[in-house]
Amino acid sequence: MGRAQTLVLDERHPNPRKIRQAAELLGRGGVIAYPTDTVYGIGCDLHDRKAIDRVYLIKRLDRGHRLSFICQDLSTVATYAHVSDFAHRWLRRLLPGPYTVVLPASREVPKVLRERRPEVGIRGPDNATCIELTRALGRPVISTSATDPESGEIMIDPEVVLQRLGHQLELVLDGGLLTNEPSTIVSLVHDEIEVLRVGKGPTELLTGC
Repeated sequence: MGRAQTLVLDERHPNPRKIRQAAELLGRGGVIAYPTDTVYGIGCDLHDRKAIDRVYLIKRLDRGHRLSFICQDLSTVATYAHVSDFAHRWLRRLLPGPYTVVLPASREVPKVLRERRPEVGIRGPDNATCIELTRALGRPVISTSATDPESGEIMIDPEVVLQRLGHQLELVLDGGLLTNEPSTIVSLVHDEIEVLRVGKGPTELLTGC
């Protein structure tokens, strides 16, 4: 595989042609890097087993590690997770935003992501590129942070992503320099709130409803 292509995007108004180009690549089994409302993500089509395998290899992850994915709206979330009234109220409060919400997985989630964990992590970023990308693809997109496989350092500069991971990716969507704060992970399993990781999303929101 050669060096990944780069497409520069305006984060507020991503070019539809470039979004379609990225979505078509995902639909053909490609793995890309893209900006979110937190850090750069590495992702692929949720329903492409071979592409998911590549993401695990790129990240050097154990198969027990949960891979999150981006849903474009709450109705899509309800397709891939069991959403109680309690969870629905919190989803409306937290998304779109810098949170990963853990919910019980439905049977629509590919088996490769349910083999060791009955729950899924769902992202709904406040980021036009992410949402338009999932809409153009018509399916959720895997979302895992772009990190240096040697040091584990989060990569927030698209040039660094290209330099260190470009030989394993088909495309880098350049949304400029991002923050180095990952999403806050919140479990809503069993209708209880549990903060699994503190990140960019304020935990002050996680009181009352």
